Amino acid sequence: MKTTDNTILIAGGGSGIGRGLAEAFHKLGNTVIIAGRRESVLAETTAANPGMEFLTLDTASLDSITHAAAEIKMRFPSLNVLINNAGILNFLNFSSDSDPVLNDETLNSEIQTNISGVLRMTSAFLPQLRQQAASTVINISSGLAFVPNARAPIYSASKAFVHSFSMSLREQLKNTSVKVIELAPPLVETDLFVGNTGGGAMPLRDFIAAAMQDLASDEVELKVAGAKFFYTGGVSENLYPTFSKINH
Repeated sequence: MKTTDNTILIAGGGSGIGRGLAEAFHKLGNTVIIAGRRESVLAETTAANPGMEFLTLDTASLDSITHAAAEIKMRFPSLNVLINNAGILNFLNFSSDSDPVLNDETLNSEIQTNISGVLRMTSAFLPQLRQQAASTVINISSGLAFVPNARAPIYSASKAFVHSFSMSLREQLKNTSVKVIELAPPLVETDLFVGNTGGGAMPLRDFIAAAMQDLASDEVELKVAGAKFFYTGGVSENLYPTFSKINH
């Protein structure tokens, strides 16, 4: 994809991979708008990157997305890149009746953000993206889309959904101005996995550098660094070292 002269909206752009991508695109001179639920985090990120914009947005809420889409269309009519990055991860043990997180609210939080959020964001912003001469939807999946982690069953399944949905969306939009890219990270050092990496995670800075290099190509399925092992069906021993893995 073209990595300059874009107007980019990044859901989940206040921290982790989202912030890393936002800052990398911002440094290239793109207009970058980050979105998320935590206004304090968004404000801190934009303060550290003068010229970057933010708006509060809950991808689990249809009303929030609808309001954001109207605001973006008014304030940033040239929007031509949407990055679906917002995500929630819970470690769940379905074999234990006493697992405190096995409740409807927790289960739905991942589904609403990781799956419904991607669908709603894509649906809400596609009309504006299709008005541009060239635009891109970037869906952030994971190496876990290909080899799930048994400790994070819903998160892994949701990323498999993102992979499958990206393929279908790409086919449906092949005769339009919208390109669909899937970006699949390996285990990356972010607050999503605090205390659960067991070592072996890719430093965020290194991941962003590799991801930006891959995004500058013409490829549409980007398995960054270690995620390539998952895509080919193999598992690198230094990836997810303390996690139980389910192989194909």
